[in-house]
Amino acid sequence: MSSGGGKRKQRHEEHEEHVNHERWLVSYADMLTLLFVLFVVLYSMSDVNMKKFAQLASGLSSGFGAQSVAFQGQTGPMDGSGNSAEIVQIDPGANPGDGKAGSANLTAQQKEAVKAAMAAESRAQASKNAQAAAKEAEDLKKIENKISDALAKQKLLDSVKFTIDRRGLVVTVLTNEVVFAGNRADLQPGGRKILDAIAPTLAKLPNKIEVDGNTNQLKARTTFYPSGWELSAARASTTVRYLVARGLAKDRMSAVGFSDTKPLIDPSDPRSITMNRRVDVVVLTTLTAEQAALLPAASGADSKLHTGETSEQAGKRAQSDTGNTDTPSESGTKPATTTHD
Repeated sequence: MSSGGGKRKQRHEEHEEHVNHERWLVSYADMLTLLFVLFVVLYSMSDVNMKKFAQLASGLSSGFGAQSVAFQGQTGPMDGSGNSAEIVQIDPGANPGDGKAGSANLTAQQKEAVKAAMAAESRAQASKNAQAAAKEAEDLKKIENKISDALAKQKLLDSVKFTIDRRGLVVTVLTNEVVFAGNRADLQPGGRKILDAIAPTLAKLPNKIEVDGNTNQLKARTTFYPSGWELSAARASTTVRYLVARGLAKDRMSAVGFSDTKPLIDPSDPRSITMNRRVDVVVLTTLTAEQAALLPAASGADSKLHTGETSEQAGKRAQSDTGNTDTPSESGTKPATTTHD
């Protein structure tokens, strides 16, 4: 020990700064504050005071030198304009907060304008539908020509009839012991020959195909089926299976049995015994229901039951129609042709 006897001065220890673990509370509080403000703003926006809105609209329009022209649907002259511009209000609620709706606030002139606009839109849509139906009828006729070509090569054109109705192109195969035997749903050799002729054309189409089975109106008892319903459905199903085996996609096909509920001709006609007992192969149209309803009118005579027209026959008919409507010009060239319904 030293003679001074004094104590040695102890060295001061440096400690690490204490970490504040509650710092996150500041950010959390800020976030809660912002969320609160957000919901307050959203609530205030959702609660619209219609009276104050009307006052605001009136104030804004007055500030621009007009008396609520844009908001009330009135007419207002602009500086330098000799005519007044009329705003026809179609949307209900001309005066906010007055409790009126619909066309109650429209003047007679405005109502007439709305009516005229709706009529013009209706005429435009009707014209569009008519054009679509005419184009579809033309396309279905071309399908008929191709099917007729195949049938004519096999000398089977007289065994099939055609119709264009609102469903599409109906290819009617008259059974008459050629396609199906009496009370049977097994295809006869003659029926297979007919289906073999039309299947390649049907397989190339994008349209869906519906096969309808029909029986005649004779009250004869069905031997192998409980009723004509089962017999007609079985014949339709047999036809569908045969066409699928010839290349038609399953998801395009459907089979329907109608028994004797859809006669082709009047049951009192002696021909009904053979003609009403048939299978219809329907090439379904892709038109909308409104457009498809115009198909019979657009197809003209083809909407009636008729024998198929081959491509050659169609070409000759077109040339004949052209010759009847054209007259040679002085220069030797033909003028533009016109077609008649």
